[in-house]
Amino acid sequence: MLEIIRAGGWVMYPIIACSIGAMAIVLERLWALRRGRVIPEDLVPTVWELIRRRQLTAAKIEEIREGSPLGRVLAAGLANRDHPRDVMKEAIEESGRQVVHDLERYLHMLSMIGAISPLLGLYGTVLGMIRTFTAITVSGVGDAAPLAGGIAEALITTAGGLSVAIPAVFFYYLLIGRVNSLVVRMEEEALKLVEVMHGEREK
Repeated sequence: MLEIIRAGGWVMYPIIACSIGAMAIVLERLWALRRGRVIPEDLVPTVWELIRRRQLTAAKIEEIREGSPLGRVLAAGLANRDHPRDVMKEAIEESGRQVVHDLERYLHMLSMIGAISPLLGLYGTVLGMIRTFTAITVSGVGDAAPLAGGIAEALITTAGGLSVAIPAVFFYYLLIGRVNSLVVRMEEEALKLVEVMHGEREK
């Protein structure tokens, strides 16, 4: 492996750095975007029980807010439960935008790695071809060793760039899809909270 990296030239080092960064982002986001962490199954029933028992204090709302991303969205609505429906929805939407921003954290960097890695590979390819043609100019085509070194550098960097970019782009779209799915679910729960609370108030 070290021989392959050396043969690829110095361009392989930023490609390797991109691969490490992409792996770290993917692992961190897969952990952070677990459904049970973002949308705890027992949170909504707990909130309804607190409302039913009239035990929804400011301290309880803060506890809900700190517990999960869904909790932040619901807490924004609960904190404005005595206001009109539109005010409550606006507070939820504002909190929801902040939560979406947090859920998408680092994903733009993953997308950037997916875009930069093949360009680094292409740059290494160009450098390898320059090296090959320089060797031809100096030694002619009779000496295969310099030619082989340049061609190897070109091919290795291309393969390295693509091997980082393909998984990075794949996981970027996978994680964006997961974020969108979680956001839709949170919106459903938050809007249900608004409608039920204001429906009971109007009775």
